[in-house]
Amino acid sequence: MYYKKFSLFTVYFLLIAMPDLVSAQSNSQTVLQENTTETPVPEQVDVRPEAADSEIRDRLSGILAATGWFIDTEVEVTDGVVFLRGTTETDDFKRWAGELARNTQDVAAVVNQIQITEPDIWNYEPAFTGMRELWRSIMRTIPFWVFGLIVVTVFWGLSLLGAKVTRASLKKREINILLQGIAAKAVAVLVFLLGLYIVFHIADLTGVALTVLGGTGLLGIVLGIAFRDITENFLASIFLSIQNPFHAGDLVEINGTTGFVQRLTVRATLLMTMEGNHLQIPNSTVYKSSILNFTSNPNQRATFTIGIGYDDSITTAQKIGAKIFEEHPGVLKEPEPWILVDKLATSTVNLQFYFWVNTHIHNLLKVKSSLLRLIKTAYMEEGISMPDEAREMVFPNGVPVQLTQNSPTSQKRKNEIDKKTQLTEDSKIAAEGEGKLESNDDEIREQARQSRSPEEGGNLLKPEQSK
Repeated sequence: MYYKKFSLFTVYFLLIAMPDLVSAQSNSQTVLQENTTETPVPEQVDVRPEAADSEIRDRLSGILAATGWFIDTEVEVTDGVVFLRGTTETDDFKRWAGELARNTQDVAAVVNQIQITEPDIWNYEPAFTGMRELWRSIMRTIPFWVFGLIVVTVFWGLSLLGAKVTRASLKKREINILLQGIAAKAVAVLVFLLGLYIVFHIADLTGVALTVLGGTGLLGIVLGIAFRDITENFLASIFLSIQNPFHAGDLVEINGTTGFVQRLTVRATLLMTMEGNHLQIPNSTVYKSSILNFTSNPNQRATFTIGIGYDDSITTAQKIGAKIFEEHPGVLKEPEPWILVDKLATSTVNLQFYFWVNTHIHNLLKVKSSLLRLIKTAYMEEGISMPDEAREMVFPNGVPVQLTQNSPTSQKRKNEIDKKTQLTEDSKIAAEGEGKLESNDDEIREQARQSRSPEEGGNLLKPEQSK
């Protein structure tokens, strides 16, 4: 009876299992040709419920023989324990045979004793196979690289177009050059990164793209710390461009230095000092310093002090000074000038003179010199003394002076004439030494324009305004 059942099973195996075996052999050859490095793990192999050891042996022997991967294959099954013997070329094939036996129905354990043959050192077939696989891989990726190149090219063009449109839009709004460049580059970089992200996403490398972007951000932080001073100057140039505390050609005082602003770059602010020297101040220092802009308001106030004697009339001295202020062309009527008693010193009563000058028209130092000369001359004509605190001694009862008979009258008359002539010359509004009272700021600006600028780079300031 058992023999009859075994015969029926044999017929069933020949009619039903053989096509499967042929199909398995065909599939195994295909797998061997397409991928010799990664072998798929077989799923559960069922023979029939409660398969016998011989059935398991025959089934596994047939499958291993059909693959063609093994030489001198021998399968032995004892109480559900499978012993595999033979040789194969790769460790993947050995592992595959073990997984096959382990997934077979009613197998309790697997002892994989298959040996891996050592390849011939003069066998170049693996190298040729690898080259063929590499070539096939390259040929399969050519369409992707062509598509990626097209996408990158298109987005590169879009980035340039976006930068141009952004720059033109900000230029219409009169945004400074530095912010125009930063905004345009930011738009261009974002558009181009979008194109790269699309290429990586199509290549299923989104994680790599995010990692690269994250690493770029981290690199930016590291570089920012390493080049802290450069970064600080660059950020200060952005803030100075936004806030516009001065324009090109303005006369300013920064960090105790006075000069005309020439240009503002991403690194430093360039001044032309009153002595005609170029001075470069780092933007971070400019941004953190107090900036005194003399050009923003052309009207500037100046002061000076003159001491008169205690015996002289203060109101008379004030009237004389007020008259000179009123008649002087360089002194503004509004705001009105002041002449105030400032201090009762040791031997003088100090008067403080306050006056305003339009520096776009007149030079402040020249006007001050002219006023000092005119007031000194007027006081001498009116007999108002101007004693020196350091050397003069006051005698309340006076000092008697007696002229000798040897003093010639002609010499005295000549001295009086010379003194009168001197007072007349000193009464001029502009003396020869002072030259014209006009402002010479334009001359210094023209000198700066003709000189070589030591600070290269684009000027971030607005052009000089006509004064």
